[in-house]
Amino acid sequence: METFANLADGFAIALTWQNLLLALLGCFLGTVMGALPGLGPSNGVAILIPLAFTLGLGATPSLILLTSVYYGAMYGGRISSILLNIPGDEPAMMTCLDGYPMAQKGMAGQALSLSGIASFVGAFFATWGLIFLAPQLVKIALLFGPAEYFALFALAFMTLGGVSSTNQAKSAFAAALGLGLATVGVDTQTGVPRFTFGEVHLYDGLDFLVAIVGLFALSEVFIFLENRHGNSDAKKSKLVIGRLTTPLSMLKTCTPTMLRTSVLGFLAGVLPGAGASLGSFISYSMEKRLVDKEGTFGTGDPRGVAAPEAGNNAAAGGALVPMLALGVPGSGTTAVLLAVLLSLNITPGPLLFANNPDVVWGLIAALFIANLMLLAMNIPMVSLFTRLLLIPPRILMPIVAMVSFVGIYGISGSSFDLLVMIGFGVMGWVLRKLDVPLVPIILGTLLGNAMENNLRRAITIDNGNWFTLIDSPLAIGLWVVAIIGFVLPLIFGRKVRAGMHQRRDEESSITD
Repeated sequence: METFANLADGFAIALTWQNLLLALLGCFLGTVMGALPGLGPSNGVAILIPLAFTLGLGATPSLILLTSVYYGAMYGGRISSILLNIPGDEPAMMTCLDGYPMAQKGMAGQALSLSGIASFVGAFFATWGLIFLAPQLVKIALLFGPAEYFALFALAFMTLGGVSSTNQAKSAFAAALGLGLATVGVDTQTGVPRFTFGEVHLYDGLDFLVAIVGLFALSEVFIFLENRHGNSDAKKSKLVIGRLTTPLSMLKTCTPTMLRTSVLGFLAGVLPGAGASLGSFISYSMEKRLVDKEGTFGTGDPRGVAAPEAGNNAAAGGALVPMLALGVPGSGTTAVLLAVLLSLNITPGPLLFANNPDVVWGLIAALFIANLMLLAMNIPMVSLFTRLLLIPPRILMPIVAMVSFVGIYGISGSSFDLLVMIGFGVMGWVLRKLDVPLVPIILGTLLGNAMENNLRRAITIDNGNWFTLIDSPLAIGLWVVAIIGFVLPLIFGRKVRAGMHQRRDEESSITD
């Protein structure tokens, strides 16, 4: 009963005109970001962080705006997948397999509306999972000491590549680079400046938000400048939508699929590092094995659209569980949201539910509201969102750059931060060309100081004994999970990712 009372308090916070308008704005902008190929939820949230801070929003309104962007981007990724056979982001890759064949059969509108309903079911289930699972994780996390927290942070780094990762060496390099960047500034224990090179602006360390906007948003602009793609991909294809409502018979057939894959996707999202990509892949693969008796998956089977959409949206909600309860992000986008919380002087983790219940429950209530808005928005406004695919990058990218520069300057008022952002943008551009993941860098910058402080605290408490790091069953369990999470991608990662790309290539070649 206490949970439902807290949820009622959350709705009282979320149901204000300001928060409802912010949720609506976030849903719209997020769907736009998700629909445009290449941007996706991580870039979408990163690009709009300056907007939240420039508007002078408080903690709860800022999170309502940005999590609505997050959910909206997960919805929007399906639009270009179904209409153009171009995934808006990696989790939407599996939607191409049956969504595009449905569009070729003149059923694009039905595929879009079905995918919207499946996204709603997955996200709705995940939000309830967040309500009931996060408080249980909090009870376990209250048993953590410095050694256990250090092991937990190590687990986050070692599993962030995910089971679908193919190059753990690059993930490890990115994490080490992030941890190195976290050491810039004055040492909190000794008061000695480290790696500041005499620059007083660096005494407080590198700003999370500057790093995130530079690595994600500005690097996207640099990649555009390099490739100079002036026209949109949508102009190469005739966008025929057709009927926008899903027949009841199709809904009845797909309902068991949506329920099963919502559970699978949520579990994949809760696991550190698994993320929406794996949730989408597992959901499609398991459903294909379970119900595809006639070999119709890959030829325009509606269940092949419902499965990955319910799975990846449930995984997106599941990734919020470890972020809020443990302070450890479960995906790249939740790492960006973690930075927002820290910038607002709110520390995610076990004490968040006790110290900031208004933020947590207001956010959870807003997720329900955003889901309903997205369902109501995505079906009648599909024609508008498809028109947005016609926006050429030569118009879009200057807007992204302008929002980044104006937003960061509005937050800090420092031209030095703009130079740092440009530096991170160039670094992000180079690393993306080398196929080095950016999320571990952000995670290292965010958690590096906390990880170092917990290590020092644990060693100091036990008089310099390093074995204190493996001195409790809980710490040992975390280290075991961390090692397994690092080794699994080395064994199965290449096979999983190859399966994702091969299945899409083979089945899309059949439909072409």
